[in-house]
Amino acid sequence: MVTASPEAKPAEPPSIPAPPDVAAAPADASKTASGLASKVLAPGTGKDHPAKEDTVKVHYTGWTTDGKMFDSSVARGEPTSFPVNRVIPGWTEGLQLMVVGEKRRFWIPGKLAYGDKPRMGAPAGDLVFDVELLGITPPPKAPDVPADVKAAPASAKKTPSGLAYRVLTPGKGTQHPKPTDTVTVHYSGWTTDGKLFDSSVMRGDATSFRLDQVIPGWTEGVGLMTVGQKTRFWIPGKLAYGDKPTRPGAPAGTLVFDVELLSIK
Repeated sequence: MVTASPEAKPAEPPSIPAPPDVAAAPADASKTASGLASKVLAPGTGKDHPAKEDTVKVHYTGWTTDGKMFDSSVARGEPTSFPVNRVIPGWTEGLQLMVVGEKRRFWIPGKLAYGDKPRMGAPAGDLVFDVELLGITPPPKAPDVPADVKAAPASAKKTPSGLAYRVLTPGKGTQHPKPTDTVTVHYSGWTTDGKLFDSSVMRGDATSFRLDQVIPGWTEGVGLMTVGQKTRFWIPGKLAYGDKPTRPGAPAGTLVFDVELLSIK
């Protein structure tokens, strides 16, 4: 038996040899209008293709076109899961071509990967991936649009700032979070025409933040809550992102949020 010394380093994942066609897509590879090339290595057993909002489970290995492996879930011995619309464009497009059980090789041009001058640590230029699609999980059902999303009802309470709210489920605790506390919440947000623009519930992942580092309507509103409480807030634009938001993609005007306070730290 050999005992490792304290200075011994953990073994690195084995390098997987590059495919013989790593330098360029062969003539029999299919190509999309975007420039993505691919070839089926093993057919799948499923019929459904993942949608952008789905979460997929995959095994993969990636190489640069000179044959250097830069990442591999296969070498780590652990598949990875992620939403299809939250990865590089070449993956988002390519995964939607696949079915469960399929293995496919992708030749992804730099413009659909990390670019020719990527952020620190990311591989540059064209990349090659072998991907096996192991599973598809649809997103959770979207929460119902509140019946009173257009305006706060007469029964809602209102603060001097203009924030309106209605308790949907009372909490079990007595402590209210301070602005410097970190809270964990589940939430869904709508514009007053009923459009859902964000939801931790649909992502299946609660979010945490320091209470003084969010929009003023959240800082004030969540500060009124106790753990376990669910509350609906009508937040005027001046306490949200404004009527003409400067942040790209931010919703304008009055917003409605359903918030559940899970913890305070």
